[in-house]
Amino acid sequence: MPLFRARSFVKYYIPVRLRTVSSFASASNSIVNQTSMPKKVLIEEKTSDEILNRILFPDVGPNVSREEVCVDYVRQLCAAGGLQVAARLLRSLNGKNIFFGPSPYNCILEAADIKNDFDMLAQVFKDLLVSCTSIGLTSYIIVGRAFGKPRNPAMLLNFIKDICGLGLPRIDVVLNRIIFGLAKCGHVDSALLVFDHLKSSKSKPNLVTYNTILAILGRCGRLEDMLHEFASMTAIDLIPDVVTYNTILNSLRKMGRFDLCLVYYKEMSDRGIQPDLLTFKALIESLGRSGNIEDALKAFYDMKVKRIFPSIYIYRALVFSLERVGKAGLALKFSTEMNRLFPEIVVPRSFHYENR
Repeated sequence: MPLFRARSFVKYYIPVRLRTVSSFASASNSIVNQTSMPKKVLIEEKTSDEILNRILFPDVGPNVSREEVCVDYVRQLCAAGGLQVAARLLRSLNGKNIFFGPSPYNCILEAADIKNDFDMLAQVFKDLLVSCTSIGLTSYIIVGRAFGKPRNPAMLLNFIKDICGLGLPRIDVVLNRIIFGLAKCGHVDSALLVFDHLKSSKSKPNLVTYNTILAILGRCGRLEDMLHEFASMTAIDLIPDVVTYNTILNSLRKMGRFDLCLVYYKEMSDRGIQPDLLTFKALIESLGRSGNIEDALKAFYDMKVKRIFPSIYIYRALVFSLERVGKAGLALKFSTEMNRLFPEIVVPRSFHYENR
């Protein structure tokens, strides 16, 4: 090969040797089923422009979108180790004002997570935030799983600072979902680290942030920390809503702190926050289990007055509590009412109440 042709080849062709890659799920399968593309496709050393043209002008059936073709190529590139090539491909499309959904970006994020390539993952996620107006939780789960692994607080906080520096209009939504993604993947300490960082930065946590953190702490059984963060909301004039109180009540119920459930329910009422079905479910279960049957019955009737229809779980909790304290007559009354209201659900004559 002449020298000038060799240089041209190195400059303009994909700088990695891509091997045969198996067809991929979903998008890839749809292309295979509707076109003559074989189940195993060989991406040879093609120019970036050639791949770009095949996405812009796909030689496939009319039912296959350009996004599906793009996802297929991106998956193959990632499987062959061409993450940089795949990322540049999406940027080239964006440069032509062609914006796909998060699917091709998620392919690169998944591959970067597997390779522990955090720089690539951070860059592609930022590209995704800038180019896509609607991003599902899948992308945040991938990011949360990846950045929770290294246990490197500095790297995580630098990533958060870079995200905040993008100037996105709804940065609060992005940060809340990153916190959720970290916690969802079991990286609770990392989620709390981001939360603490937000409290000292310009991007202050909002009500959704606090509700997310309260739920995380409650699921971990860290009630003191949960109640501390709840109390700190008043210091920044952040008013709790029904989701906040439901989170508190449900966490207290699960941890057996029935004595505090009525306290926070009364506080909720004093604030003028209207309870919903989840509120009464947690309250009635807590009162019944703690032996406060009269208060549990009062809450049940209050719910009906507010025209909130009781669920079968509330009926089961009430019947269970009544049977436990020897009020068989009332238990039978509510059990009969429950069976009449929920005839399609088979309820055993004698059942053990499940903690739901």
